[in-house]
Amino acid sequence: MRLKTLGALCAMSLGLAATPALAEYPERPINMVIPYGAGGATDISARTIAEPLGNAVGGTLVMSNITGAGGATGSVAVQNAKPDGYTMLFARVGSHSVNPAMKATLPYTLDDFRFVTVYEINPVACAVRPDSGIESMEDLVSLTESEGTSYSSSGVGSMLHLAAVFVLDEFGIKDPLEKATHIPQKGGGAAATAVLNGTATFLCTNSSALASFVANGQLKPLMVTTDEPVPGFDAPSASSLGKPDLRQLVGWTGIAGPDGLPDEVAAKWGEWMAEAAANEKFVEQMTARGSVIEVMSPEEANDFIETQYNTFRALVDKLGMRIEG
Repeated sequence: MRLKTLGALCAMSLGLAATPALAEYPERPINMVIPYGAGGATDISARTIAEPLGNAVGGTLVMSNITGAGGATGSVAVQNAKPDGYTMLFARVGSHSVNPAMKATLPYTLDDFRFVTVYEINPVACAVRPDSGIESMEDLVSLTESEGTSYSSSGVGSMLHLAAVFVLDEFGIKDPLEKATHIPQKGGGAAATAVLNGTATFLCTNSSALASFVANGQLKPLMVTTDEPVPGFDAPSASSLGKPDLRQLVGWTGIAGPDGLPDEVAAKWGEWMAEAAANEKFVEQMTARGSVIEVMSPEEANDFIETQYNTFRALVDKLGMRIEG
């Protein structure tokens, strides 16, 4: 699956800087759709960048959580919007890598959106309650094999759903869909709370969504999907545990509009995001949550998203996780 690419934003913005369309945009507030609930990685990223992004835009941004169907409901709202730059999406790994890989009847494809950038990468961390008796990934795997476990997610077909299965499969659990029970929740924040209150044994989610729970001692991280340890997470890396393939399991946040977004509007978004993501306070806050801030060009974002899609689709096909209905 290939995404449509944009031209070079810098050159384009220079050539179009004096056009009436660019001079007038934005004339009114821009609706920024967050396709997941409060407290999840997407919401945290969106709310944190809102102020520097609003300053870069020089206008009002209206943050709207439109949740449901693992990010698909909010994504469809943007897909069906007029491509004029006044309805934009905080696209996420779940909505635009996992959903396309898992859901056969998804009401959109990646080609229905025009990506401006990917600006944030999050490693995934797996975590349990500190009083669970599970001290390591070895303990979790052993318990899953002997008695079975459960894991929470932000919904069927979400990134958290696939992440837990991906991890168990990499650690050699045969039939992970049978050995571990999936307990979907309404959003990433609710998924973490499900582990906190004992509804689920563990979850694997983005480090940014877990950071406050880990810092407060409410959840214990067992592993992070990186080469090196993540600051603030007292847990081994996937590479140190001999599972380097799990480095593909990362979250990301980007900005997209409907397909057909005008070139001059896309160019402005490239400029705004470069400025906003360089904001010192934003970088400091997101880095403290384990995120890596890296503003990708549209071409880089397209290649990155496609690689993730192919990785996840291969796992889905291997385990028979494709959702047909």
